[in-house]
Amino acid sequence: MGSFSIWHWLIVLLVVVMIFGTKKLRNMGSDLGGAVKGFKDGMKDGSSDDVPPAAPNPQVTGHSAADKSTIDVEARQKS
Repeated sequence: MGSFSIWHWLIVLLVVVMIFGTKKLRNMGSDLGGAVKGFKDGMKDGSSDDVPPAAPNPQVTGHSAADKSTIDVEARQKS
């Protein structure tokens, strides 16, 4: 009574396949696998101490004539 038999699991599997279809189940499985792989790669990259941190991006000091959406302002101290 406590555990399900193989016939219970086969009926559940049949109902799930009938509701979702094999193509959708395959897509969900590949998405889940890709997410797990990405998580593992992220954990592996985050735990390696021998990799130096990335260099910060240099700031742009010149003004481009093509970029008219940026407004250059100067902050002043309150006195």
